Amino acid sequence: MPRRPPKKNFTLRSFFSWEGLGKSAQKTLSFVAKALVLLMIWGTLLGGAVVAYYAYDMPDIRQIAQPERRPAITLLADDGVIFKRYGDLAGQRVTLKDVPPNLVNAILAVEDRRFYSHFGMDVFGLLRAFVQNVLAGHVVQGGSTLTQQLAKNLFLTPERTVRRKVQEMLLSLWLEHTYSKDQILTAYLNRVYLGAGAYGVDAAAEVYFGKPISALNLRECALLAGLLRAPSRYAPTNNPAEAAARTRVVLAAMADAGYIAEADQTLAEVSIPLPRRKPGAGGDGHYFADWIVDQVNALLENAPQDIVVMTTIDLKMQRVAERKVDGILATEGAAQKVSEAALISMAHDGAVRTMVGGRDYGESQFNRGTQAMRQPGSAFKPIIYLAALRQGLTPDTMFEDAPLKIGKWAPANYDGQYRGMVSARQALAQSINTVAVRVLQRAGLDNVLDTARALGVTSPLDPDLSLALGTNLMTPLELTGVYAALATGGRAVTPYGIKEIRSHDGKVLYRREDVTLPVTVEPQAVASLVSMMGDVVRYGTGTRASLDRPVAGKTGTSSDYRDAWFIGFTGNLITGVWMGNDNNKPMKKVTGGSLPATLWHDYMVEAESGQPARNFGAGTSLHNEPTVEVFHETPPDGQEKKEEKTDSLGDLIRSLTGR
Repeated sequence: MPRRPPKKNFTLRSFFSWEGLGKSAQKTLSFVAKALVLLMIWGTLLGGAVVAYYAYDMPDIRQIAQPERRPAITLLADDGVIFKRYGDLAGQRVTLKDVPPNLVNAILAVEDRRFYSHFGMDVFGLLRAFVQNVLAGHVVQGGSTLTQQLAKNLFLTPERTVRRKVQEMLLSLWLEHTYSKDQILTAYLNRVYLGAGAYGVDAAAEVYFGKPISALNLRECALLAGLLRAPSRYAPTNNPAEAAARTRVVLAAMADAGYIAEADQTLAEVSIPLPRRKPGAGGDGHYFADWIVDQVNALLENAPQDIVVMTTIDLKMQRVAERKVDGILATEGAAQKVSEAALISMAHDGAVRTMVGGRDYGESQFNRGTQAMRQPGSAFKPIIYLAALRQGLTPDTMFEDAPLKIGKWAPANYDGQYRGMVSARQALAQSINTVAVRVLQRAGLDNVLDTARALGVTSPLDPDLSLALGTNLMTPLELTGVYAALATGGRAVTPYGIKEIRSHDGKVLYRREDVTLPVTVEPQAVASLVSMMGDVVRYGTGTRASLDRPVAGKTGTSSDYRDAWFIGFTGNLITGVWMGNDNNKPMKKVTGGSLPATLWHDYMVEAESGQPARNFGAGTSLHNEPTVEVFHETPPDGQEKKEEKTDSLGDLIRSLTGR
């Protein structure tokens, strides 16, 4: 029996000996093999050095915590409907069982089809993206897997650098090694940003569709999945057309991947749903919402928690106000060089129902209703007459309407005419300037200032006779609040927009108390003034504001037609209108009795529709200044409660996945 040749031990020398080949071939192949081995060795060393270089400043994955986000402020209208949100909204933590399969499949179809088969990085996806980007000449595709996206969201900044990309890959490998695919996917669904301040799919479902994540249909799932590529660009609240187009792309990808049948795709594409308009976007009380948030921050000192604010706004009336303001500025206003307007309407207790701070919030967030200090002109005269009525004046007291000169000051009437002897009632109805000055002289400056403060005026007032012509500066909100005090018979009315503030878990942080408003001005004097202001509308300068029910009000026009006002009230509402230009340029002879009175009338016709005609101050619930109640939870033994922090990535993943 032949003997077997002895088994040779493997050595590098024997490996590179290439027995059986010619010497020349052996030398060539030996050189190539040695070169390859050296390249492998040096490549490994170089690769290790690169990894070490990019990994040395990676975040500490053992002490990663939840990301900071802006506390969310959710505003509710008077009927409880959500109409605006500020800050970032984090939804309820969901598990894969809570999420519709269509949403998971939609995300996998457009973002990572090989999610359940790759090791954290998709080599085929990277190559495909590289080729597509080279052919296009710019970046058109990304090769990031869902794991890489989660790694970026958990640990890294959004910057686009080689260092961050390498770190993202390293962290992805670590995530894949440590957690299951389902855990990674669940964490992704709870953490991903989907636009409009929504973090996580549950928050996005609420923001865009007003429903829990479990209730989404196929088309809605496709729309949410489409947001992942570019939340701002594809958000239906910003770009409905692009959102619809992107949704169709996602549906096609789902069909191509075999997740849905072509029939389902066709049915879903027939009518891509446009979600309800983003609360407060482009209207629906955006100026009002900003005003409310400023007050919330002042009341609660920037509460570091999500809160819900119950407000006084009436969205139906608000839309009427916005439509009327836009309409009159676009037509008559344009012809008469009026570029801006403000409209504020409130109930007799001061609850603000509508607030329009300008014609276009998108162009200017400056609130002309609460921030613009303007001259009220003759709209200030009711305060002058009320001060005199408190000193014994009657509506029938006679005054001389004649040229007047006080030192170097010679106030004149708007129309340049003088009527001789007129009653105080007639003088207010016709807004006669010379008589207003004489009434102020009779009342006394100190009494006028006291009356103004009693009615709620807080702006500085110069103690001189020019007050009779309204040369001081006030905001429309402040002056409308003064008229509210008149409408309620001389009670202290403070305009307000917040009824209650609660934490996200329902704890009351602030509640407006319901107590009777104190009387600050004699009701008899106020009643006489309101009767006189009714004549302003019946036969005076404000006839355009007349309705099918009692109305009292006053027009106002500042010098050179820079400001025009009409403020009036019924038994239901007090509404103030201002018109002018931000640059203080004169309008084209616009008076308070023209466009402002017309706008006031057109708004009030719809706002009062279906409401009974009440007497002034009747049938209303009057309240005074709210009381702030802030509750702070104190742990036992008076020890300050410390916020628990996640001290490891495992805790974070478990908090996101529920495991």
